[in-house]
Amino acid sequence: MTMRLFLSAAVLGAALCGCHGARPPAQVGAIPHMTETGFIDKSIHLDGRSYPYVVYVPPDYSSRKAWPVFLFLHGKGERGSDGIAQTRVGIGTAIREHPERFPCIVVMPQCDTEHMWEGPMETLALAALDRTLVEYATDASHVVLTGLSMGGRGAWTIGARHAERFCAIVPICGWAEPETAGALTRVPIWAWHGEADPVVPVESTRKMVEGLRALGGDVRYTELPGVTHNSWDAAYGNEDLIAWMLGEQAPPN
Repeated sequence: MTMRLFLSAAVLGAALCGCHGARPPAQVGAIPHMTETGFIDKSIHLDGRSYPYVVYVPPDYSSRKAWPVFLFLHGKGERGSDGIAQTRVGIGTAIREHPERFPCIVVMPQCDTEHMWEGPMETLALAALDRTLVEYATDASHVVLTGLSMGGRGAWTIGARHAERFCAIVPICGWAEPETAGALTRVPIWAWHGEADPVVPVESTRKMVEGLRALGGDVRYTELPGVTHNSWDAAYGNEDLIAWMLGEQAPPN
């Protein structure tokens, strides 16, 4: 069953640390009656406008434990206001195919057609995340930022501006300015890109990875030979990646 809630924005600060290192005790901030599971439609109001977003809640959700949280940023083709398109490409598809691999809360905001993941849409993404951290029983120290294509760029750039908020970042076929690498050295990153990508050249991710490695950053990189722009199906369908995002295991060498 789907329900739509109209929520006001709340910007809530949180001191976060790595999901692959020591963490402070988890804070459970759940509202006990919020037990609906699956892909749940929501709306948030910012600057006089209402924006849709979706929260995935696993079928065995319980407020008696604190759940990891993924913030997913979609690509250009999923922009709009229907509140649905961003769930049909990328991580939403992977969840539907293998829900057992995703024992976590997943926040899926939708960017409007006028912007990318910057300015008001960055505010939207973080506000939807903040609301979810309060609304559900979540582990605020275990928030992973991920995105594909335009959302991959958003993962790089929002991650660089708010590195303290995320315990890991997974940019997929995204791009960013190499000079931003210095802001990301303290966050574990696993980047993905298709070697034959005609839309976002693979060199963009290679340069970011090279810059992070030169600065001593904790970065892993998977380049998919012969794969074009759609590297997200391989990434989100990779059990090792999802287990790493959940903090369950180290990535393969």
